[in-house]
Amino acid sequence: MKLRVLGIVLAGGKGSRLYPLTKERAKPAVPFGGKYRIIDFVLSNMINSGIYSIYVLTQFKSQSLLQHLSDGWQFANLLKNQFIIPVPAQMRKGETWYEGTSDAIFQNVNLVEQADPHLVAVFGADHVYFMDISQMIWFHEEKRAAGTVAAIPLPRDQAGEYGTMEVTPDWRIIGFREKVADPPEIPGRPGWTLASMGNYVFDTRVLLRELYDDAARPDSNHDFGHNILPDMIHRHAVYAYDFMTNEIPGETPPNRGYWRDVGTIESYYDANMDLRSVSPLLNLFNRQWPLRTAEYPEPPAKFTFDEDGRRGQALDSIVSEGCIISGGAVRNSLLGRRVFVHSYSLVEDSIIMDNCDIGRRCRIRRAILDKNVRVPPDTEIGYDLEHDRKHHHVTESGIVVVSGQRSPVEIATVAV
Repeated sequence: MKLRVLGIVLAGGKGSRLYPLTKERAKPAVPFGGKYRIIDFVLSNMINSGIYSIYVLTQFKSQSLLQHLSDGWQFANLLKNQFIIPVPAQMRKGETWYEGTSDAIFQNVNLVEQADPHLVAVFGADHVYFMDISQMIWFHEEKRAAGTVAAIPLPRDQAGEYGTMEVTPDWRIIGFREKVADPPEIPGRPGWTLASMGNYVFDTRVLLRELYDDAARPDSNHDFGHNILPDMIHRHAVYAYDFMTNEIPGETPPNRGYWRDVGTIESYYDANMDLRSVSPLLNLFNRQWPLRTAEYPEPPAKFTFDEDGRRGQALDSIVSEGCIISGGAVRNSLLGRRVFVHSYSLVEDSIIMDNCDIGRRCRIRRAILDKNVRVPPDTEIGYDLEHDRKHHHVTESGIVVVSGQRSPVEIATVAV
C-alpha cells in the first residue's frame, strides 16, 4: 500500500532573535546562502522525499514569504494530491493568533480531515538542513508508531536551549523536558542527549484525537513540545528518530547530520560563512538533492576591469546571478542577486543581500546588508563600531546589520 502523506509546514514564527532581519519578514522568509530563503530547505526536503501535498501555515509579517512562495513554489495542480498552498491564519477560534504549534494545526484541522491522509508530517520552517523524510516515515512504520519525533544527538552541555527526550534503549520516548540544565542521557551514550528538531510524523487518526482533546483543555499551551507529545507518550507509542542515521543521496559521511538553528544573528552569519569554505558542511552543489527556490531571469555575474588597484574579483566567496563586480574586490563573502560593487571598494567577511549597491571606495567588513541597501561612495562599515551603533544594529560580537527597504527608490543613504 502506498502511504498518503500530508505535509504541514509551520512558517509563522516571528524570529525576534534575528531582528532586524525579521523587521519586515517572518523568519522562514529570511534570505540564506545568496539566492535562497530559509523555508526553501524544508520544502525542498519534502519534495525531494516524495511529499507533494503541502500546506504552509503562515502568520506574522507573511507578505515576503507569500511572495516567495508565489514566485518559486506554486505549480499547476495537475493532480489533486500535488500542491503547495500557503494558508494565512484563519482565526477560527475568534480574534486570536495561533497560541502554539499544535493550535496552528487545530485551527486548520479541516484541511487534514478533508485530505484524509494516512500520515501527517508536521515540520518547522526555521532550520537549515537536508533530510530524506521518507527514511523517517519508514522508521515510523517499522515501529508501528503513533508519532515519531526527529531528534539530533547533542552533548548535554549544549542542549539547554532545546526540548530534550528521555528514551528507552529502542528509542521509545518516555519523557520530555523543555530547555533544562540537566537533560536525560541517551542509553549507552554517557554525556549525550536527544534534542527535538521540531519535526514530527503522526498517524492521522491519533493526531486528530490529540488535537481535539488538547483544544478542550483551558490550561494547555497548545504546543506539541509542551503539551501534545508529553501527554501522548502515556497513551501511545511515540519514538525518536535519529537524524544522524539519515542518508542523503550524493552526500559523503562528513556532511551527514548537518542541522543549524539559525535563530540569532551570530548563528545565521556563521552558517552563511561556512558555505564559502572549500569543503562546506552544507553542500549546495549536490544535484541528487537539489535545494529548490524561486528562479528569476537574471544575467550571469560579471567581473570588470583588470588594473592595479582596480580589479573586479571575488575570492573565497559566493556570487549570485546578476551581480556586477566593477573594479572592486570581494573576499570571504556572500552576494545575493543583482549586487553592484563599484570600483576601488572592498567587501570582506560579509553577507550582501539582493539589489544592494556599494559605491566607489567603500570598505565593508563583517557586516550583513539587507536587501536594497545603497551605500554611498567613501562609506566605511564595520571599522568603527561605535560609529556604526549610532546608525545600525551591531551585535555583541561586532556584526553590523544594515537594514534595507522595500524598493531601491525608497533607500535612505548610509553616511559616515
